[in-house]
Amino acid sequence: MLSIWIAKVTLILGIAAIVVIRTPHGKQRSRQKVSKSERGQLKLALLALAWAGSVILPVLWIVTPLFSFADYPLQAIPFFAGVIVFSVGLWLFYRSHADLATNWSLSLEIFENHHLVNTGVYRRVRHPMYAAIFLQGIGQVLIAPNWIVGPCNLCVFTLMFFLRVGPEERMMQQRFGTGYESYMKTSKRLVPGVW
Repeated sequence: MLSIWIAKVTLILGIAAIVVIRTPHGKQRSRQKVSKSERGQLKLALLALAWAGSVILPVLWIVTPLFSFADYPLQAIPFFAGVIVFSVGLWLFYRSHADLATNWSLSLEIFENHHLVNTGVYRRVRHPMYAAIFLQGIGQVLIAPNWIVGPCNLCVFTLMFFLRVGPEERMMQQRFGTGYESYMKTSKRLVPGVW
């Protein structure tokens, strides 16, 4: 049986990797002039909830005994499977940001110089960044042996995804018209060739 501290160190390294990947893109985004924003109270609440599930609760579990009552023994096979799934999610997270470049936004926004990205990991999947976050959530379930912290990211992001993906696609259709509609016919939302 593995020590729970291995899971905690692994999870904090994963969270740090997410921050390292996203930070330069956030700086680029801040220089962009927004032409349309769907940022509202619900969207901000969802972002706060996602932040809580992916960062705040895991960090509290790592540095305090707050959630220790929900710990269970860490098993090697699920842990290593989780590391693989989380790592694939990190790679896809990196590629999604790199391919979007200055078109990336934390909230639903269209920039003045926004263009439709349908190359790289976006060629066959319209939302590879969401797919990456789902993979990270599944990885967290397997890495973190805690009934609360393990599934919190996946549960919160699933809610966020289903409340956000429709408005995001409508906004893209309004901005890019038939170009986005054609793209929708040649790509899937999350899994190439499936959905």
